Amino acid sequence: MTEKTAGRTRRLLRNALTAVLALGSVGGGVAYTAVTVDGADRTAPTVAWADPTVTPTPADPVSGVAKGRASTPLSKLLLPVPDGYWLGSDIEGYGNDDELGAKEAEALFKKTSKGLYGKKRREFEKQIDALGIQGMAMRSYASQDSDFQVEVSVLRMKDKKAVRDFFELRKELAEFVDMPKGPRVKDHAENAACFVVPDPAKPEDAEDKEQWEERLRAVSCAAYDGEVAISVWAVGVTRFDKKAVAELLEKQLRHIESPGEYV
Repeated sequence: MTEKTAGRTRRLLRNALTAVLALGSVGGGVAYTAVTVDGADRTAPTVAWADPTVTPTPADPVSGVAKGRASTPLSKLLLPVPDGYWLGSDIEGYGNDDELGAKEAEALFKKTSKGLYGKKRREFEKQIDALGIQGMAMRSYASQDSDFQVEVSVLRMKDKKAVRDFFELRKELAEFVDMPKGPRVKDHAENAACFVVPDPAKPEDAEDKEQWEERLRAVSCAAYDGEVAISVWAVGVTRFDKKAVAELLEKQLRHIESPGEYV
């Protein structure tokens, strides 16, 4: 992706008032890409997740699923479920440990063109084509104390420069909509970043205040390693440990660097 192409992509997204905050994270993440800059409702989703589903089924008869599948090159890149977690609930529209081929992943990204029409939409989709998406694997993790759930996806692209440009674009857009910086990812200041979904204004009404206090909070992280882009979308109760999300991402990056050595 050339500098000129990257600049055109930024203009398209900004003109559409679209914040690409967690592209690649399928459930909460891609749903959140519809947030617009002007008058955006930046509250976290308030739908509680279902109980984790870790039992093999006829449709997914893989044995030993407690740590997650590792039957394909992409699924092997996902962090095996670490201590303190188990497989989470299903990611919206998918399972809790799933994979998409190139065409499916590309189509999912193009869904974020909501608000673009005609020539702008065609150009946006052209830029998605230019990323050279080769596939995506995703997995959800639930903390064993039930404080939060994390969706992680790894997206393979055709070249390293496209991955770096994509990462920088996502950081710029998060800053563009004034998302506060989240916890730092240890040893990965250059290739990982986390942001906190801003709190909405506190209401005056007592009943509304109670709901405001009890709503879910969210953290969005992006990272990359070589030809792989990593997305993290975490949602939890009011005071869930946001640093734990950054730690999980750090473990994910270490796993990609040394597959099979870290569990």
